[in-house]
Amino acid sequence: MENKLIPILIIALTLSGCNTTPVIDYVCINSYPHDTASFTEGFLIDNGKLYESTGGVSIYPQTRSLFGVVDMTTGKIDVKVEIDKTKYFGEGITFLKGKVYQLTYKTKVGFIYNAITFKKIGKFTFPSNEGWGLTTDGTNLIMSDGTNRLTYLDPDNFRVIKTISVTEDIIVRDKLNELEYINDYIYANIWNTNEIIKINPDNGDIVGKLDLSSLALEAKKIYPGSLELNGIAYDSLTHNVFVTGKFWPRIYKIKFRK
Repeated sequence: MENKLIPILIIALTLSGCNTTPVIDYVCINSYPHDTASFTEGFLIDNGKLYESTGGVSIYPQTRSLFGVVDMTTGKIDVKVEIDKTKYFGEGITFLKGKVYQLTYKTKVGFIYNAITFKKIGKFTFPSNEGWGLTTDGTNLIMSDGTNRLTYLDPDNFRVIKTISVTEDIIVRDKLNELEYINDYIYANIWNTNEIIKINPDNGDIVGKLDLSSLALEAKKIYPGSLELNGIAYDSLTHNVFVTGKFWPRIYKIKFRK
């Protein structure tokens, strides 16, 4: 009888929030301006430059669906590509082998650009109903779609290599949003929270989480129109991480504590 109760007890403790996921500590090193008109959907560093992709939302006339290089002194984006926001809502981007890949939200279409000239060289479709975040492990494209599922795509033919279900102490974690691949782990924003989770790509287990509530609160105080945290960019040379959010006034440079 006692043995039969053990699994039930474990589930009950998990549901009550008694999980064992390690909290990732961090230190904030610096902050930089961020354009409060940017509805941030993608964030990454390539060749030492910080790129941001944004979505154009009809209820926010100032927003646009574009991506480009962020000027760290002003927060403004040097636009490399802009798509028609009446047709497409721009989502995550990633660089891979001389190309830039861009997702759109509900059209099931992605675009491909030359990573030097930013000329559009193709487009692709994906099986998920929606496109949210995008990153790469250096071989495959990895995308989120707002669920608990991460989908690996072959960049040559866009066939699904595999999907993984993300869980924390056996409980499904959905609303996976912007993604970044850091040192063999996938980091993901959880939509409408101030949390970033660290995911083991081998099995989908959440092995760490980062609470950025203090940064979100500071952003809100500076600019009351700030929305949710969204944006993770990793600098592999300095091991710093840049984070921001939709309409945030600041970009924060942080470093994970070991």
